[in-house]
Amino acid sequence: MMDVEGIMTQTARIFTNGRSQVVRLPASFQFEGTEVYIYKDEVTGDVSLSRRPESWVGLFAAIKDGGVPNDFLSTEDRSQHEKARDPFTGITPCAQNV
Repeated sequence: MMDVEGIMTQTARIFTNGRSQVVRLPASFQFEGTEVYIYKDEVTGDVSLSRRPESWVGLFAAIKDGGVPNDFLSTEDRSQHEKARDPFTGITPCAQNV
């Protein structure tokens, strides 16, 4: 089935194992490895799973070698200067319940 954003979605089964909730992923969604990163959007309640690399060697090598492709930013973007600004401009403080 397609969702409203045109992304192909499937349904996964949820069941309980002891005090944990388990999601059985369809074969096309299975991960390699034994762990994944998990993130929950506090506003929507959506939960996302992401692959956890077995090793950070690739990341560290990219950082050591400069790691940023020459075409990552345009020349104009790279030549921007830091702008002095108040990061809280336009933000209205909210009341806190004490």
